Amino acid sequence: MTPTESFMSHLIELRNRLIKIVVGMLVVFLGLFPFANKVYALLAAPMLDKLPEGTQMIATAVVTPFFVPMKVAIMAAFVIALPHTLYQLWMFVAPGLYAHEKKMMLPAIAISSLLFLCGMAFAYFLVFPVVFAFIVGSAPEGVAVMTDIAEYLDFVMTLFLAFGFSFEVPIAVVLMAHFGWVTVTQLKEARSYVIVGAFILAAIFTPPDIMSQFMLAIPLWMLYEAGILFVQVAQRKQNSIKAGT
Repeated sequence: MTPTESFMSHLIELRNRLIKIVVGMLVVFLGLFPFANKVYALLAAPMLDKLPEGTQMIATAVVTPFFVPMKVAIMAAFVIALPHTLYQLWMFVAPGLYAHEKKMMLPAIAISSLLFLCGMAFAYFLVFPVVFAFIVGSAPEGVAVMTDIAEYLDFVMTLFLAFGFSFEVPIAVVLMAHFGWVTVTQLKEARSYVIVGAFILAAIFTPPDIMSQFMLAIPLWMLYEAGILFVQVAQRKQNSIKAGT
């Protein structure tokens, strides 16, 4: 097979995998679409629980009541179809990997997906109630908090992404150490910079209350420490195996 034919075969394989990814998400979306309003209601529950009794969210654009629940259904479909998406990506890149790389990357993909979902769950169940209680409680007297549903969606998606990616820190630490980009000593020396960076990110992505900022910065720091600990345990295990042989 010539280099051109090999390149074209890879493009065709990539196209087929992307089509399967889109079809998988589309199937899930079509199943969720009839329940889009209920899915949005579930997403909006943390905010609605903190609003005064009888207060509702508002829609300031004509098409917002239709498009916002549809966007939520699309995002939910993406999350639900994530295992299928990652499987298709894995099937595309796996033939080009060595055996030891396959052994490392497949668990890393599975664990990173789980950690991302854990980050979203942490935001939904623990952070959202604190954030929205602060927002509603800080409103001046005589001001009714009536959040636009489109702006609410943008806000919660920002927090979901912030916490989801924050929970990926252990995987990033382990992979950097595994590929030899950093050592345990360097990771420990960078601890102070990580702590400062965690609080800077928390200040950017969370509301200005101290509690919600700590709820992003502290887990980010702890997950970094967990990554260092895992790397140390893995290296000790490898050293003991080498010593035994």
